[in-house]
Amino acid sequence: MELASKYNPADVEGKWYQYWLDNKLFSSKPDGREPYTVVIPPPNVTGVLHMGHMLNNTIQDILVRRARMEGKNACWVPGTDHASIATEAKVVNKLAQQGIKKTDLTRDEFLKHAWDWTDEHGGIILKQLRKLGASCDWDRTAFTMDEERSKSVIKVFVDLYNKGLIYRGVRMVNWDPKALTALSDEEVIYKEEHSKLYYLRYYVADDDMSGETGAEGEVVHRDEQGRRYAVVATTRPETIMGDTAMCINPNDVKNRWLSGKKVIVPLVGRVIPVIEDDYVDIEFGTGCLKVTPAHDVNDYMLGEKYNLPSIDIFNDNGTLSEAAGLYVGMDRFDVRAQIEKDLQEAGLMEKVEAYTNKVGFSERTNVAIEPKLSMQWFLKMQHFADMALPPVMNDELKFYPAKYKNTYKNWLENIKDWCISRQLWWGHRIPAYFLPQGGYVVAETTEEAVKLAQEKTGDANLKAEDLRQDEDCLDTWFSSWLWPISLFNGINDPNNEEINYYYPTSDLVTGPDIIFFWVARMIMAGYEYKGDMPFKNVYFTGIVRDKLGRKMSKSLGNSPDPLDLIERYGADGVRMGMMLSAPAGNDILFDDTLCEQGRNFNNKIWNAFRLIKGWEVADIEQPEYAQLATKWFDSLLVKVSAEIDDLFSKYRLSEALMAVYKLFWDEFSSWYLEMIKPAYGQPIDKKTYEATLHFFDVLLRQLHPFMPFITEELWQHIYDRKEGESIMTAQMESYADRNPEQSIQLCNTFDQLKEVISGIRNIRLQKNIAQKEALEMQVMGENTFLMSYAEVVKKMGNLTTVSIVNEKPEGAASFMVGTTEYFIPLGGMINVEEELAKLEADLKYQEGFLQSVLKKLSNEKFVSKAPANVIDMERKKQADAESKIASLKESIAALKK
Repeated sequence: MELASKYNPADVEGKWYQYWLDNKLFSSKPDGREPYTVVIPPPNVTGVLHMGHMLNNTIQDILVRRARMEGKNACWVPGTDHASIATEAKVVNKLAQQGIKKTDLTRDEFLKHAWDWTDEHGGIILKQLRKLGASCDWDRTAFTMDEERSKSVIKVFVDLYNKGLIYRGVRMVNWDPKALTALSDEEVIYKEEHSKLYYLRYYVADDDMSGETGAEGEVVHRDEQGRRYAVVATTRPETIMGDTAMCINPNDVKNRWLSGKKVIVPLVGRVIPVIEDDYVDIEFGTGCLKVTPAHDVNDYMLGEKYNLPSIDIFNDNGTLSEAAGLYVGMDRFDVRAQIEKDLQEAGLMEKVEAYTNKVGFSERTNVAIEPKLSMQWFLKMQHFADMALPPVMNDELKFYPAKYKNTYKNWLENIKDWCISRQLWWGHRIPAYFLPQGGYVVAETTEEAVKLAQEKTGDANLKAEDLRQDEDCLDTWFSSWLWPISLFNGINDPNNEEINYYYPTSDLVTGPDIIFFWVARMIMAGYEYKGDMPFKNVYFTGIVRDKLGRKMSKSLGNSPDPLDLIERYGADGVRMGMMLSAPAGNDILFDDTLCEQGRNFNNKIWNAFRLIKGWEVADIEQPEYAQLATKWFDSLLVKVSAEIDDLFSKYRLSEALMAVYKLFWDEFSSWYLEMIKPAYGQPIDKKTYEATLHFFDVLLRQLHPFMPFITEELWQHIYDRKEGESIMTAQMESYADRNPEQSIQLCNTFDQLKEVISGIRNIRLQKNIAQKEALEMQVMGENTFLMSYAEVVKKMGNLTTVSIVNEKPEGAASFMVGTTEYFIPLGGMINVEEELAKLEADLKYQEGFLQSVLKKLSNEKFVSKAPANVIDMERKKQADAESKIASLKESIAALKK
């Protein structure tokens, strides 16, 4: 079949992807080979392909395709995550457009809508990954809420509860007022916010106004009537309705006068005690802290310690509740604006200052979270942290780049219990069943719950309808932390053939932003349920940014549509563009021109192949230059393949791509093909042609993991292939038995040859001598190195002869390579008058330049004040100019003879 004159990705990509699917080339079953397993970081069912997915999945595909070509049984398992908060929000919005509120529906009715939405949208992103060339075993596609995964999640919850690691209690949690659910600490993103610091007056209750000035060092505030008050600085005046104490540091001299007193909460009128605790920072604000146990995690701890009442002033949606007594029903931020005015008018505001502080926002809904006391389910984390820290710190489980080990260590050493319950309907419902007389049982099924309830109550007549299952569902991450195990059914059937073969998996490719959410927790689950790490290596990708360094986002409008990029540049071009700028762990500054570079490389590969296939082949003797060239390129493959293997072992994938890119573009196309190319209209010898096809085959295999489509297309054209054959399963060429030192030596020799050839080409350019004009070359002194490879130099430089001379020939141009001088006799090849004019003009310029440098160096003021390195630079300029002048005078004299 004829190759098209131009490479068109659209003609190739869909065709070969379908071929791979039809021949089950992505499929994996346990066998005797070494397994290579990768599990996809499951994208949300709500998602569509973005640049982060493109990068992450390109890297996974490169690793998986290379493993296949190394003879491993590669298994890449795809799947999606049910994404509780995000999906429920999408479904609620869709229903709202139809005039339906979630509260109007039963749980089952709502879940039907959620499943319909998931069935419609859930597979979109996985279909899009096919356009990229992702070689996943699609028959294994999983979903975190499918039957097998759901059963695994519930089984683990019950197991951990029975082990005493899961508990239920009222604790301070992060509350999302938009999603109406608790969040874990890891789901809160802290942002710097320009806000205000409000200084409020808390008057002393039953003040007898004694202590006119206060003791030494005390700061006593009085109003016009002489009434004493304390000043409290707060960024959240809207929470004063929940104040149940004021706290001072017992070592704070300035506030000692408040010890043992009571103060009045401004506007509210509630009398609260002044307590003392060294938790209070003497230097912050005024040293007086308002204590609101229901709405601040640190205040909550003070409340527990001093047995303070707790007043929850917020409704779940962030409006003020009846308990607040004031501003009931108003949104918390509207209250902040209003209460500032009301405090000013009541004379209860001392002052207001601009203030920058960190505020926690929900990772999913981007609204400010509220610390809130709430009854939730928690998982004790210290047990897991103790197991998960050593293997990473000991490099049994490796992080690339290793800098993330410290991030991981810091989190595990400061671990807090994980709030695993969410006030949502879309997700795995918590398997806890409440009894009619109070208390609860935890069980995998309703039937088991009934049995446990009968045992617990002694009531054999208890039925399922007498029990009430917990309304909450589990945090989405509680299912995805089991992902490497549950994908192979390792929870429900712990010793099945697949889990024993594929686990632990090989490489995990993910972003550092989910190191706590997902990576650390998978490691914990792995050691808890399999007694082993879930993966051997973690490759952390960077964040994809635009060329200005801004994170790509829809709101900024700076993120290209990946499918548009694939349409414009081809999947191989986009993959290469991504990887050229993607060092592990570092952010990627993405620019469309990188994809253009990728497309140009595709065209280079295509045109090189068309050139080779266009040659006429004859059964003739192999020329010496071709014999030397093939020997050199074979050695170069040994050398560069070893470098690429080393780079892959260190997960330096962008450098590995650059190595194979240079090997093809610079060495194969620019040098090797030129060395062996037959003269116009002449055939190539069969031996060289076959060696060249073999080299091309090897190069395609090196390129295949990065650029799967064009490499498959051309590989199929090199030789006659049978149906079902693919470059995907062709073994990577092994050079393990070759002597790398000999290869490196030959490569170094050819690097010198290339310098000689470049020197000849430079003289042609300088003297305006056409390439078709044959030249002679002479070398000063003994040069066995050059004479051994003279045929290559003659071919590449279009030389008739290469000879050795013992003295410099007259009328010759020359150049140096290392310590050896090379001469090109010019004879009648140049116009003497023109060349003399050019040399004399250059001489005049150099003499003028030298005079300017000497003038500077003869200036005493300059020499005495200028830094030593500047003086050295000027002296170097002087020496260079003098050397050039001498050389030019010599050349002019030779031409005039």
